[in-house]
Amino acid sequence: MTRHRTLSGGCHCGVVRFEVDATPDTPIWSCNCSMCDMTGYLHLIVDSACFRLTSGQARLNEYRFNSGTARHLFCSVCGIKSFYVPRSHPDGFSVNVRCLDGQPFAGVEPKSFDGQQWEQNAGVFGER
Repeated sequence: MTRHRTLSGGCHCGVVRFEVDATPDTPIWSCNCSMCDMTGYLHLIVDSACFRLTSGQARLNEYRFNSGTARHLFCSVCGIKSFYVPRSHPDGFSVNVRCLDGQPFAGVEPKSFDGQQWEQNAGVFGER
């Protein structure tokens, strides 16, 4: 069994900070949906028990579109979305790997996810 390690991260201005427990072999996902394609978001998907918001709750704004299921959360100061509640895992979180301190997944090749065809491909996220 691979051990979890606690990683920290946050938004650009530092108002929003979080911790996430992940294993070194947790897949990183690159998605081509309209949102991820525009922002360059790289997904690290974890269960809600593995995520802790440590500061900035009051400074988070929410954006929902399409089905309204995903809760896109971003810092109201700098505008960065460092994590959100994904449609694929409404009881979990997707952390933007690019917002983790120290680039702990540098060199890891992201798996591709065809988010432009979300309905047909959503089951692939079950591969953790």
